Amino acid sequence: MSSLGSPELILLALLVVIPFHKIFSKTGRSGWWALLMLVPLVNVVALYYLAYSDWPVLKELQTLRQTRV
Repeated sequence: MSSLGSPELILLALLVVIPFHKIFSKTGRSGWWALLMLVPLVNVVALYYLAYSDWPVLKELQTLRQTRV
């Protein structure tokens, strides 16, 4: 079984970081959070934070719905 070399690790890191950068940016957070996806265990905590935190766009939607009533 061969181990991954530097080019493979860089490619793998880019395949992980780029989509998460886009996801974190769309949620209104800094895209730099995507780098946390490269840190073992921290990436799981970051995913749970992303999944269960209040997204700014949802807060704005809730505010708009309240002002229409």
